[in-house]
Amino acid sequence: MSQPDNAPAKFLPFGVEAAPSGTIAPDKPWFGPQDLYLFNEGSHLRLYEKFGAHPTTSGGVAGYHFAVWAPNADYVAVVGDFNSWDKGKNPLQRVGTSGVWAGFIPGAKAGLCYKYHVAAPGGFTAEKTDPFAFTCEIPPKAAAVTWDLNYTWNDGEWMATRKEKSTHDKPVSIYEVHLGSWMRQADPPYHSLNYREVGPKLAAYCKDMGFTHVELLPITEHPFFASWGYQTTGYFAATSRYGTPQDLMYLIDVMHQAGVGVILDWVPSHFATDAWALSNFDGTHLYEHSDSRQGFHPDWGSFVFNYSRHEVRSFLLSSALFWLDKYHIDGIRVDAVASMLYLDYSRKEGEWIPNQYGGKENIDAISFLRRFNEEVYRHFPDVQTYAEESTAWAMVSRPTYVGGLGFGYKWDMGWMHDTLRYCQYDPVHRKYHQNDLTFRMLYAYNENFVLPLSHDEVVHGKGPLWDKMAGDEWQKFAGLRMLFAYQWAMTGKKLLFMGCEIAQRQEWRHDASLDWHLTKTAPHKGVQSLVRDLNKFYASEPAMHQLDNQPGGLEWVDCLDAANSVLSFMRKGKTEDVVLVVFNMTPVPRLGYRVGVPGPGFWTEVLNTDAGAYGGSNVGNGGGAYAEFVPFHNQKYSVLLNLPPLGAVFFRGRV
Repeated sequence: MSQPDNAPAKFLPFGVEAAPSGTIAPDKPWFGPQDLYLFNEGSHLRLYEKFGAHPTTSGGVAGYHFAVWAPNADYVAVVGDFNSWDKGKNPLQRVGTSGVWAGFIPGAKAGLCYKYHVAAPGGFTAEKTDPFAFTCEIPPKAAAVTWDLNYTWNDGEWMATRKEKSTHDKPVSIYEVHLGSWMRQADPPYHSLNYREVGPKLAAYCKDMGFTHVELLPITEHPFFASWGYQTTGYFAATSRYGTPQDLMYLIDVMHQAGVGVILDWVPSHFATDAWALSNFDGTHLYEHSDSRQGFHPDWGSFVFNYSRHEVRSFLLSSALFWLDKYHIDGIRVDAVASMLYLDYSRKEGEWIPNQYGGKENIDAISFLRRFNEEVYRHFPDVQTYAEESTAWAMVSRPTYVGGLGFGYKWDMGWMHDTLRYCQYDPVHRKYHQNDLTFRMLYAYNENFVLPLSHDEVVHGKGPLWDKMAGDEWQKFAGLRMLFAYQWAMTGKKLLFMGCEIAQRQEWRHDASLDWHLTKTAPHKGVQSLVRDLNKFYASEPAMHQLDNQPGGLEWVDCLDAANSVLSFMRKGKTEDVVLVVFNMTPVPRLGYRVGVPGPGFWTEVLNTDAGAYGGSNVGNGGGAYAEFVPFHNQKYSVLLNLPPLGAVFFRGRV
């Protein structure tokens, strides 16, 4: 990213101990006693202001200050473009007994590559990338790059009002995106768009489609593109594949100006094993457990953080707050929470170590997650945290003061698995599996749920959502529309992976663009139009979102008509307006089907997944139906409806 300086830089080290002869101490101490105390205690939440490489001046000379944690090293030096990568030119000095090494290099400028040369007892030597780097070389190169994070934001209106948008009674519809493959260059070599290219396009698309948020698969630096970002090496570095830190800030800025929030997928559960990164950092297992039964993850071939170590907690907490602080991120989705909670996760008998009480719960990880949520909400009360937690762990999204983990939301993985399994059954057999759809309401309010149809469901041979639907091609499209209607109609916030909304026909590929040409054909465009209309109806109709996470948000009308594979329920908000939703899960139209309703008058048909505009057969109710004084389904009134094949119909009425 830069050329070496012609003249080698003179080193001006900083240390609490006396500086070597011929060096100049900085104008003011870089670390205060409180910084080091809080770091070693596990309570420093802004390490990114002290560690890493920062532009500063000393003695009237401009340069960069460097600091790194390597307590077991006996020599640490900065090597880089500014000293011809000579490990003898810019050694760092110990800062007391904190385990920190620091120093000031005059003349170092932004855009210069560097690493830390670390030597430790026993002959260990390595060149390590800065764990606190703000940006790095474009992979597969791995050096850190000196940088600053100056940026003039233009999202003041969004930031001033986002708290009122983030409460649990507001609509949340999340579009999950992998930036490298959402949309690529139209011409060879079909490279990914950079942050500045993709930002305005993504913002305009999300706004048009009615998504309230975009969730970015990890954009923290990662060496292996095919890991989709989940094998992280840089916890403070935005991946340079798509541009500079300021380029990413611009993307987030334009999203905010379009009224769309940005959620970061964050991975504190494990990290990549690359020798130049965090692993074995100073010749010891500094960030990871030394025992592989605790420190190595068998599923992903990665290392597990040692959550019992104070400095590691400071590192991770600072990483989370860094993205909220410097990048104006609106929420953090924590990946693989279940793998953090259980010591025996994906491990056989004898491959894990019980906790001090003999149990399988990872007490240190539980403590860390609670602290993470407490600090996020303490410092940024207008954001939300999201847990991808796939087990029945209790109170994931309940406050820590009542024993919960403190997340704002939890992904409802059970709903996702049950619903997709149901959709794969031949409709003739669905009457035997109605419980797959109704079971959720037994636990729907135990947590603040997000209903996810995420990237995990369209990879590793699972195929696209479209292909999971039973039946012929027409039935697959109708089934997909019905699935989305069911997702949007149920209580809980919504998440949809990119490409699902256009009925992508092939499994997602991280190295190719979505098949946007499909939207030029009627059935695919119809699915896209339905998702747009579902989003806008969900956001505009209080009954569809106000009580998403409270009892009373959904009332069954009839969940027992398994013989016809029909479900009906009402969504309710804080007013007398209600929305009646009726599903026909078979390809057979059901005409004159009676459904109970609570109030008289005209029940307006406001959305029908079988509409011709969506690619359906136009079986409907001519705009709605008048309620008759015929008690049915334990309601005072009822309506006679035409239920479309593999379709859902939504009606607006009043109690």
